[in-house]
Amino acid sequence: MGVKLGILGLGTVGTGTVQLLQEQTGRNPLLQEVEIYRVGVRSLDKSRAVELPKDVITTDLEAIVNDPTVDIVVEVMGGLEPARSLILKALRNGKHVVTANKAAIARFGDEIFTTANQAGVYVLLEAAVGGGIPVIQPLKQSLSVNRIHAVTGIVNGTTNYILTRMQTEGSNFNDVLVDAQRLGYAEADPTADVDGLDAADKISILASLAFGGRIHLQDVYCEGIRQVSKTDIAYAEKLGFVIKLLAIAKLHSSDTSKLSVRVHPTLVPKAHPLASINGVYNAILVEGEPIGQVMFFGPGAGAGATASAVSSDILNLVATLKTSTANLNPLLACSHQDYCQIAPIAEVVTRFYTRFLTRDQPGVIGKLGTCFGNYDVSLESVVQTGFQGELAEIVVVTHDVREGDFRQALAEIQTLEAIDSIPSLLRVL
Repeated sequence: MGVKLGILGLGTVGTGTVQLLQEQTGRNPLLQEVEIYRVGVRSLDKSRAVELPKDVITTDLEAIVNDPTVDIVVEVMGGLEPARSLILKALRNGKHVVTANKAAIARFGDEIFTTANQAGVYVLLEAAVGGGIPVIQPLKQSLSVNRIHAVTGIVNGTTNYILTRMQTEGSNFNDVLVDAQRLGYAEADPTADVDGLDAADKISILASLAFGGRIHLQDVYCEGIRQVSKTDIAYAEKLGFVIKLLAIAKLHSSDTSKLSVRVHPTLVPKAHPLASINGVYNAILVEGEPIGQVMFFGPGAGAGATASAVSSDILNLVATLKTSTANLNPLLACSHQDYCQIAPIAEVVTRFYTRFLTRDQPGVIGKLGTCFGNYDVSLESVVQTGFQGELAEIVVVTHDVREGDFRQALAEIQTLEAIDSIPSLLRVL
């Protein structure tokens, strides 16, 4: 028997999740155990990007969380109410819950997790922080033996997009915000993003997991980016910094029984791992003992990314529900029996950087070009960089090329009288 899902919401994230669950080819075989049993929506008349049987879609969300045949409730409707009430009813009815709702978890996590513990069920929330970036499960499991010292993140894509454009273009905050709204990167009401409230929700969740205690959201210091000017960004650049909206949770410097949990614009040294995180991307840097530094990076929002996180939680619960004392959890055990086929290196397509030392003869670059052309190797750049003694140094960077073809071209080039040696051959990302 399949594990029956009741999905609350069929907006961007809900649609992405249904699409992922329906398109099972090449994904984890455990997806075959998942049945999309009921999907709750606000209106039956709205056109949908996914096809579902008519008897699956309903506007009665209460019926989904009260249905005794539903095993897992997936809350992807967002907002505080009725999401909170529906989550609590599902838990009291003994159903596991998967949610992407960072606002509800940050504000009502105490009530939600207490109810879940009393009912003996799970609440999984990988999608609540960092979109598709797996950070919740690593903090709960992979890093759980570490003493965490700090969690520092760029966890809001809208503000990171705005600050990145202000930095690269020298633009004003208001001008970039208007453009971000036009492009769909910022909401019509951008308050939650630009005033740091969304980031505060997320760092409260991360802090709770990293430091093993619940967080009062009102205790999180929160400052947005409205006051950051292009002048500040220009001065920061001259001093060797970039400005990022950071969400920080760390042990207090003078009293390690306390935490410092805060959100604010910060000058970040250009050499710091978070300095190069640009656009709508998110990244979370975890520092602990003995692990040192670990950084999680990826898309912080979007239908596909968030659906990936939601569906990973669903699979974790499916594995739990399908596992008895006689069987191993298939997500923890190694169940692979067949070997993957690995392409030989000659079939790999990549770019190359190659440095030639040549005798100073006319037409050398032309001969190189001819040899490469004979094997369909397209050149991005050819530069004569100078001399080493009496030998001319020529650097070539190719476009994407099949390695086997490139090697054949090099073999022919090495027979040319003008070529002394090929001291460097590196692949280019």
